[in-house]
Amino acid sequence: MSFFSPKLGIDLGTTNTLVFVPGRGIVLNEPSVVATTEDDHKILAVGREAKKMIGRTPENITAYRPLKDGVIADYRVTEAMLRYFINKALGKWNIFKPEVMVSVPAGITSTERRAVVEATINAGARNAYVVKEPVLAAIGAGIPIHEPAGHMVVDIGGGTIDVAVISLGGIVSSTSVKCAGDRLDAAIVDYVKKTF
Repeated sequence: MSFFSPKLGIDLGTTNTLVFVPGRGIVLNEPSVVATTEDDHKILAVGREAKKMIGRTPENITAYRPLKDGVIADYRVTEAMLRYFINKALGKWNIFKPEVMVSVPAGITSTERRAVVEATINAGARNAYVVKEPVLAAIGAGIPIHEPAGHMVVDIGGGTIDVAVISLGGIVSSTSVKCAGDRLDAAIVDYVKKTF
């Protein structure tokens, strides 16, 4: 680790991405959406600006989420999105590459984990570390995770639901379900449309 490297925590979610800077708190909370051109795949907009384009673009522009079910579905676009969020969080005058910790679903595979680390480093990080979301959710909720007692954590995101039992600072048992907030929202909308 470099003494001068800024530290960032990134919650890379299917629906939204949050960036945390120690001492400043959450400095960025934007939709995980990117707008690209169809022909040459040029990135036109990221975050809020890209989300505004959903349903309002000509045929040659697509606004979409590069993550699906909590993992990277489009590597190149996710890398560009991460670069945009890192640069926006640090500001244009930052000259040092940051140390970045990224949250990942509990059920992530080693290949998916490696993709997150590589995309983060290619996006401009000096080093990238991944931590499973249930552990971070427990810490954020103030649960004493280092005690010799089991604590069940349920983390409902847009792409995955993670359920984990945490004890002595680690995950004892966990599972990820790829039916989460986005699908629950869609089911409610479908029900309301059919019923009313």
